Amino acid sequence: MIKRHKRSQDQKRFYRVNERISARELRVLDSEGKQIGILDRFAALQNAREQGLDLVEIAPRAIPPVAKIVDFNKFLYQEEKRKREEKKKAKVSETKEVRLGPFISDNDLGVMVKRAREFLLEGDKVRFVVKFRGRQVTRPEFGFATARKAIAMLEDISKVEREPHMEGRQLVAIISFERKKHEKKAENEKSSSQTV
Repeated sequence: MIKRHKRSQDQKRFYRVNERISARELRVLDSEGKQIGILDRFAALQNAREQGLDLVEIAPRAIPPVAKIVDFNKFLYQEEKRKREEKKKAKVSETKEVRLGPFISDNDLGVMVKRAREFLLEGDKVRFVVKFRGRQVTRPEFGFATARKAIAMLEDISKVEREPHMEGRQLVAIISFERKKHEKKAENEKSSSQTV
């Protein structure tokens, strides 16, 4: 049996350093990122050695390739730190499901909408599912009314991504958070509190 290994996305990028750089001419940057100019490889290496630093090729496909004069270990540390920061900032949006019944009471609907509002404010999408049991499926208009009522209760901070529609024995609608509406609502509340 042949085992196939997937390349991990976290696989470290390979950088050519000092003598391993093969390009004849390089666009050279100093440690702050300011451009020194286009130098031949030997002049760039000599410049890096005089400063006691390494010459690291950071953009090998550029014409001419870009190299930076920097301490290589410090450069690797800063790259790892930048990747960690990007991972923290990148929030994966999930779709949370909120189940409703076609004949749900207003009080129960309010509780479910409150939960959906929390999901939306966290940046997740909300999928309303109205399940029909038994002969309830013969009266889908009650399900549509329930879904529209739930969507209307959240229209101040959300937008409809998928209108209510039937999927087998259930009715589904998807809404997502809309920052502009949320900010406008916060502004209106702030201005009304200042005038009072």
